[in-house]
Amino acid sequence: MIINLSPIRSDEELSVIKQGATLILNGEPFDFTNIGDGDTLPLGAIASTWFADAVIKTGDTIEVTLRLPLPANFSPEQAFPVPLLNVPDGVVQLPQPLPTSVVTVEMTQ
Repeated sequence: MIINLSPIRSDEELSVIKQGATLILNGEPFDFTNIGDGDTLPLGAIASTWFADAVIKTGDTIEVTLRLPLPANFSPEQAFPVPLLNVPDGVVQLPQPLPTSVVTVEMTQ
């Protein structure tokens, strides 16, 4: 699975767990098992605002684009995320924000 991230300014939190062809976003499962090779699931067919683009399957690879919320203390890794390739099953490690203390110090200077 390839997970592309599309950053948006938001204080919401996103947790992602991958289980085979299923992504669990904040506890809500999205099962892409029935997508065939070469098929595209249009964005409008996905009942979630966390998806930013269609889901595409090429060969054995499913490619999704998720919205990545950027908190006030967002990091460069969050603002300019790289695609997550060959994502294993389990909790997906998303880019993390800067420590709050770093943001506070920079804003007071």
